[in-house]
Amino acid sequence: MKPVKVGLLGLGTVGTGVVRILEGHQEDLSSQVGSPIIIEKIAVKHADKQRSIEIDPAKLTEDPWEVIRDPEIDVIVEVMGGVNGTREFMLEALNCGKHIVTANKDLMALYGSEILAKATEKQCDVFYEASVAGGIPIIRTLIEGFSSDRIIKIMGIVNGTTNYILTKMSQEGTSYEDALAEAKQLGYAEADPTSDVEGLDAARKMAILGTLGFRANVELSDVQVRGISSVSKEDIAYAKRLGYEMKLLGIADRDEEEFSISVQPTMVKKNHPIAAVNGVFNAVYVFGEAVGETMFYGAGAGEMPTATSVVADIVAVVKNLKLGVNGLKSIVPYKPKKLKSDEQICYKNFLLLQVADKAGVLAQITQAFAEYNVSLESVVQSPNADTPDAEIMIVTHRASKANMDQVLKYFEGLEVIRRVKSVYRVEG
Repeated sequence: MKPVKVGLLGLGTVGTGVVRILEGHQEDLSSQVGSPIIIEKIAVKHADKQRSIEIDPAKLTEDPWEVIRDPEIDVIVEVMGGVNGTREFMLEALNCGKHIVTANKDLMALYGSEILAKATEKQCDVFYEASVAGGIPIIRTLIEGFSSDRIIKIMGIVNGTTNYILTKMSQEGTSYEDALAEAKQLGYAEADPTSDVEGLDAARKMAILGTLGFRANVELSDVQVRGISSVSKEDIAYAKRLGYEMKLLGIADRDEEEFSISVQPTMVKKNHPIAAVNGVFNAVYVFGEAVGETMFYGAGAGEMPTATSVVADIVAVVKNLKLGVNGLKSIVPYKPKKLKSDEQICYKNFLLLQVADKAGVLAQITQAFAEYNVSLESVVQSPNADTPDAEIMIVTHRASKANMDQVLKYFEGLEVIRRVKSVYRVEG
């Protein structure tokens, strides 16, 4: 029963949760893997800092290299965050024959292919379940649960901060600014929330999911990104009026071997399960050729949910150690990357137009759609009490992004259109 020794890089929120679980569930974990799992050493920024848990001071170091190069340590758990220095730490850990568990979505989105290739070379495990959806085991599901199927589409709410903001706006009529301020106050949003609200956090996660789902090397630059900072109370009110909820969705879909990945505010039919995912919760919807539709729901962040995924990865590493099969489960992308062109990317659209309130306007607008081969599902026109103009809400049938871009460009020169107020993707 030789113990498996873990080196921890970082002792923030998630790192603290990992310590709590490893120490509090030691009997259960030992019975699963056949030996104790102990924390040998922890790298922290300030060793003398007051903490919410008791840690043997002899285990703390301010030098991460001391942890990485310790010959007694079998597994490196990286929960410190960051990219540049962390990348070097991970590569050196693999060179030293250490297995890696990380919750670092930025690292895996930007350098995952390099790290996984090094892991394969060194026959080491690199697991990163906690990097995408906190306590939801979506990565393991994509790798193992869907190993016999072909994934066609992945659609998810993978950022709790933006989901909280949009939920407040939808359920309470809160403005974007007030909802963001409340999210900051509650600790759901950082002091600088740009990564969350502009969709960058979700884009990194979708790059990871796209790589796993499509077995191709998806880079962050391949993800088309639009955040929620331009979403207004008016947009959400119009969405609800038409039977939709507004969500920031990451969407990865493919036809044959060509795929597209995006993150954008999307109007989702209220009867779709993902429309009912509110607050800081996450959900990932996966469509496979054989299995059909599946959805995974749960806490996407937080100390204990995320730490649960981290410890589950540690257990997986230890089981592989016992079986002597480390380094065999990493999914290194093997398919060529074939991104869809704008002509191939198709979906329904919602448009809100401010137009001159006079005869013939609607005919000119519908003619523009017809000219660029975009058919319409519904058109609703109503006066605007604040201006002499009218407003027109339009939902299109599925149309190519290229054709919709042509329509919008045409509208720029159409005198009867005062302003294109909103354009959103529609799902469900």
